[in-house]
Amino acid sequence: MINTDKIIETTQKCYHCGEDCIDDLIQLDGKLFCCNGCKTVYEILNQNNLCNYYDIEEAPGINKKEDLKRNYDFLEDTETKQRLIDFTDGQTTTVTFFIPQIHCSSCIWVLENLHKLDEGILGSQVNFLSKKLSVRYKEDHTHLKQIVLLLDSIGYQPLLNLDEKPAGKDNQSNKKLYYKIGVAGFAFGNIMLLSFPEYLSLNAPDIDNIKPVFSILNILLSLPVFFYSSTEYFISAYKGLRKKIVNIDVPISLGIIVLFTRSLFEILTQTGAGYLDSLSGLVFFLLIGKLFQSKTYEALNFERNYKSYFPIAVTIRKDKKETTKPVSKLNTGDRIIIKNNEIIPADAVLIKGKAAIDYSFVTGESLPVQRSTGDLIYAGGKQTGSAIELEIVKEVNQSYLTQLWKNKAFDKNYDNRMDNMVDVVSKYFTFIILAIASISAIAWMPESFSSAMNVFTAILIVACPCALALSTPFTLGNTLRIFGRNKFYVKNTTVIEKLTKIDEIVFDKTGTITESGKSHIKFTGDNLTAAEKSMIKSLVRNSSHPLSQNLFMYLDSEVTDKISNYIEIPGKGISGIVDGVQIKVGSANFVGETGIDEDDKNLSTKVYLSIDNKQKGFFSIENFYRSGLRSTVEKIKDKFSLSILSGDNDGELEQLKNFFPAESRMLFRQSPHDKLNYIEKLQRNNKSVLMIGDGLNDAGALKISDVGITISDNTNNFSPACDGILEAKSFIRLSDFILFSKTSKKIVIASFVISFLYNVIGLSFAVSGNLSPLVAAILMPLSSISVVVFTTVTTNIFAKVKGLI
Repeated sequence: MINTDKIIETTQKCYHCGEDCIDDLIQLDGKLFCCNGCKTVYEILNQNNLCNYYDIEEAPGINKKEDLKRNYDFLEDTETKQRLIDFTDGQTTTVTFFIPQIHCSSCIWVLENLHKLDEGILGSQVNFLSKKLSVRYKEDHTHLKQIVLLLDSIGYQPLLNLDEKPAGKDNQSNKKLYYKIGVAGFAFGNIMLLSFPEYLSLNAPDIDNIKPVFSILNILLSLPVFFYSSTEYFISAYKGLRKKIVNIDVPISLGIIVLFTRSLFEILTQTGAGYLDSLSGLVFFLLIGKLFQSKTYEALNFERNYKSYFPIAVTIRKDKKETTKPVSKLNTGDRIIIKNNEIIPADAVLIKGKAAIDYSFVTGESLPVQRSTGDLIYAGGKQTGSAIELEIVKEVNQSYLTQLWKNKAFDKNYDNRMDNMVDVVSKYFTFIILAIASISAIAWMPESFSSAMNVFTAILIVACPCALALSTPFTLGNTLRIFGRNKFYVKNTTVIEKLTKIDEIVFDKTGTITESGKSHIKFTGDNLTAAEKSMIKSLVRNSSHPLSQNLFMYLDSEVTDKISNYIEIPGKGISGIVDGVQIKVGSANFVGETGIDEDDKNLSTKVYLSIDNKQKGFFSIENFYRSGLRSTVEKIKDKFSLSILSGDNDGELEQLKNFFPAESRMLFRQSPHDKLNYIEKLQRNNKSVLMIGDGLNDAGALKISDVGITISDNTNNFSPACDGILEAKSFIRLSDFILFSKTSKKIVIASFVISFLYNVIGLSFAVSGNLSPLVAAILMPLSSISVVVFTTVTTNIFAKVKGLI
């Protein structure tokens, strides 16, 4: 068991929550607790070897004095449970709780180790900013009520929301910031008012008698500034130093402490008036800068835009016809059609068809779960088999889809150099500033102790690398927003940096550079009866592949749901038994066609057909290429190496040569595995690869590539392996997005240079003794604000030039 011994402080603080203990009656293992509730939480953690909780933060727990015994029997009600959970397949269940008490790294640690407290819990993940906890558990080992009781027992009572409305955002941190600004501002104004005799150098006898009173009042006014308004900087610096990290709050904290202690010394020894006005002004302007930063982050919140415009559509049945509808506009009661390999966007009841749901997107288990008519199917499952019809029973939860897309299982290992550069610069910059401040103070000491402390404090404040730390997130965050407005949705800012490294672009052909639903189709072979056309249309209806969709729209006949043994082999074809007749549609080899002339240079793609193992002929499909493809290729051909990968035959080779330069590599009859291998081969040759596909037969290639982008064309073909989703209408802007990513990186570098020059100029004034701590306090947040304004305005200007806004 991990040693958790700690010395009880003379101030009688609770070992668990840090609050004062009125006596020493409640003890365990030599540790003092303020109540039995805190003691019980410690016992639970100690019995399960989880006392590392107390090593990450000091007294991190939630106070349990008002430990009411809550009744959670209502969670055993099936209907109530159904309204709370996100997903269940009868064996594994996922539920998300809103927990307002989450406040520090210890909270994250203990909540992500719940599996050690309950063996039935498979895993748990905290979203710190939204204060949400996602828990995945085994139904036969634990249950919802037991998990809620466990959370309550350790001080993290979940806020259970049965109204199916999003829980309100916890604004406690913002309220505290406003309170601290108010306290610091009030003290700053009054201390300046009481310091006027000093400012005006008034030496009248009556004023000399009252100066000590004013000085004492200034001390009293500064106490809440130092012990309340400044605490966030002290805590941050302390936590960093405990983990052997010198963060940007260390020099700020030192400056505040030096100003306060020095002022106290001067006032109490009557050797000077102190600098409490500078202290309160420093804290006030620092907090104003923090508020501005917080508000700007909220304004550039990519997550909000993403949820509003998630570019996935789904097939719906309306007035006995099939059409498409954006997922964001789905309503309860809508009938949707989910085809093979399509993801179910919302909780729904199965109406028609045989469902074989792959929940690997949610649980990591890829074995399909069979579902029958009337069964509830949860969002995030993928249909494997023939098309099914469902009725929506719960509105689409866009944040849940976002959570699935950003699951760690789909993250790519990538070193974010820009973020690392910020961390390294901030770290070493802080050490350098501490050294300069110390040397300068020693150099000024012979002149006067007061001057030395002035220089020391001013250097610590004016050279704070806050602006350096803000340059990257604000530039890339604004870039995310601009991309989103142009229907290009990127998973995170890391993807933008990866785009700047791209030197090879690989395109899938069908559904990527060709338009779905537009083609010239001609059938060559035996005449097809009306019944045969109906069976072919019924079969291809189940596939979401662009060629299948083209055939579905081409055949003018009725469809039937009497399909069994449906099979779809990526890159080869589909087969099934329709009304007792076996139908095969796909490549020549797949349907058993012989005597095919592989050198046939017909300018079309051929899809072969067999009925009951008898070859009937083939469909010649001449695709329409996307509007703007030629101009897009023209813009990128000189900057990147280009490749085309296609699972079809090379019938359209000559047409493709009209769009792509002669040196482009074009490979046909490529299986999904072949596409993946091609990407890996490029990467072994030190190429940074951008793969653009439709998410159907190229999911593996999208995942392995440095950047994978899925084209969304009013179909539900979203792949969780992709890094970005590009609406088909914005395909023409592809080159603009890539080049603008490079521009964003240049803006980051420029903001770095501006921040560095600011620090150098500020340092030169501070070292020479020409900069007071108060002026430094005003300039420090102004530097951060100027960087934010520079990055935002510059990014918008370049976006305007490129026509992105």
